[in-house]
Amino acid sequence: MKGSERNLNVDPNDVAGHRRRLRERFKKSGLDGFQDYEVLELLLTYVIPRKDVKGTAKRLIREFGSLSAVFDAPRELLQSVEGIGPEAALFLSLIPEVISRYGESKKGERPRLTSVQEAVEFLRPRVDRPYESFWIVALNSRNEVIAIELVQKGSVNRVSVIPRMVVESAIKHKATGIILAHNHPGGVVEPSQADINLTKVLFDVLHNLDIALLDHLIITHSGYFSFAERGMLKK
Repeated sequence: MKGSERNLNVDPNDVAGHRRRLRERFKKSGLDGFQDYEVLELLLTYVIPRKDVKGTAKRLIREFGSLSAVFDAPRELLQSVEGIGPEAALFLSLIPEVISRYGESKKGERPRLTSVQEAVEFLRPRVDRPYESFWIVALNSRNEVIAIELVQKGSVNRVSVIPRMVVESAIKHKATGIILAHNHPGGVVEPSQADINLTKVLFDVLHNLDIALLDHLIITHSGYFSFAERGMLKK
């Protein structure tokens, strides 16, 4: 029953009792002592009602290998796991975005990116994923981060980006400058011809709107490529 959230073989009373005990454990000691699948199980109790989700949580860990990999997985792959439907997949994919927003909010001030190295360090924890993802960092005139937005998710080796999506995001956040970033999960840091073409189109469009394209970064687990450093952001 792939993509389904049904489980007809468990007594509803047993399910309710197990959920209650799981939540009581968390109330008493947080996640101390929880295995990774139990963390997922606890989360899934809030999005999949009245059904046993222990097996589903274990299948997720087996399929993707770790808790972080589950949260980073594309929604369509999450839905291929038995017990996970569209709502549960959306809920799980929301977790890393909430964590990122929480971290930024807790800092109490906007980070300021004044060099390529600072931008790479800021972006790598967000961009380094097992699939390609394309991000925009909106900056004000002091190079302070106004917002960071995931524009598009892709596959393990490709992400398709519509220039309009980037422009709309920059305008929405009232950015005076932006940094683009995407990852190459395979580790090849050099840009493809499609990356180069997209960057040129966006540079020209944003320039006409008085929005500076400050850099386009390609980030891998151990390296990066900067269009600005290579002198590739010129009219």
